[in-house]
Amino acid sequence: MPVGTQKDYYKTLGVDRSAKAEQIRKTYRRLARRYHPDVNPGNKAAEEKFKEIQEAYDVLSDEKKRQIYDQYGFYSDNIPPGGPGATYPAGQPGPGFDFSGFDFSDFGAAEEKGGGVGSAFRDLFSQFFTRGREAEPEPGGPEKGEDIEHRLHLGFWDAIRGTTVRLTVARAEPCASCHGSGSAGGAAITCSACGGTGKTTRPAGVMRFTVTCPECGGSGKHKRRCANCSGTGHVRRPENFEVRIPPGVDTGSRVRVPGKGNAGVSGGSPGDLYIVTEVEPHSYFERKGDNIYVKLPVTVTEAALGAKVEVPTIDGATTIKIPPGTQSGQKLRLREKGAPSLRGNVRGDQFVEVQVMVPKVADERTKEILRELARLNPQDPRKDLKRYD
Repeated sequence: MPVGTQKDYYKTLGVDRSAKAEQIRKTYRRLARRYHPDVNPGNKAAEEKFKEIQEAYDVLSDEKKRQIYDQYGFYSDNIPPGGPGATYPAGQPGPGFDFSGFDFSDFGAAEEKGGGVGSAFRDLFSQFFTRGREAEPEPGGPEKGEDIEHRLHLGFWDAIRGTTVRLTVARAEPCASCHGSGSAGGAAITCSACGGTGKTTRPAGVMRFTVTCPECGGSGKHKRRCANCSGTGHVRRPENFEVRIPPGVDTGSRVRVPGKGNAGVSGGSPGDLYIVTEVEPHSYFERKGDNIYVKLPVTVTEAALGAKVEVPTIDGATTIKIPPGTQSGQKLRLREKGAPSLRGNVRGDQFVEVQVMVPKVADERTKEILRELARLNPQDPRKDLKRYD
């Protein structure tokens, strides 16, 4: 960022100068999700916007950096807080460098005409204060609208099989009065902050810099605000529409509905709607990812001798083979009997946990049979525990 221009970090994040740290943090997280390179693969404009947001948040989220930025109009590690009385690093300009009264915009004009002293001064102060950062691109171009998140509560079977829901979502739409411009029309008024020059002078300790006016963006004019939308160009209205929820969504799934977010800026495309699902648990089926887990009670005889038993699945009942000698807690797999996957035309598996149910002995004949079983099949299931004596 050359001397003579500045980046308005508050404008980059879209917050007021009086914004609290928590508001800055929330706004940053929302913008970072919107412009993150992973969400916008191959979009150079979004990548540059993400870098600007990161840079602005780096300064405004740090109390000391923000103090320096608010005092000088820009931030540099070489400027200590406290003004002329502060301690300056060795080799850096300090109180002995009295540049008060200099207007560096004249040097900028000289540079545009062919270099000279202005070029040398700008290069010098660029090294001190900017660390090679580039100037902020000019605002005002088309910009995609903000995305909206909407939480949706679903039953277990609607999530497994998919469903169609009717939603009512409040969206920002172009103002009908100003057609999204935010202006009430008529002649523009002169910016009171810069008096129509497009530039303001800011003190930086013992120095004084001429910078682009942050209020009007350098135009020197303000449009008259539309009374219907307060100059935002948008109004919020509820909209009803149907959305298809695909089979296999789970708690935390995000279903994207293109073009149903907030309206864009300056003719930009609208944002997207993201439906975040919350799914009710089932009394029998337990879901973990795309897999389904159930517990199947079997008799001692079925577990010991083996059997074919019926087990419920999300597709209906099916038959499963219990191998002879199956122990309680052993898990059996039914392949591709789990939930549909959102990642493609595949399904998870169903895992069946066997629970051996011990019968209640009600008569002497049954007791005698069990004693005979114990004599014929002597076992010590606790023999391994003797190692720990």
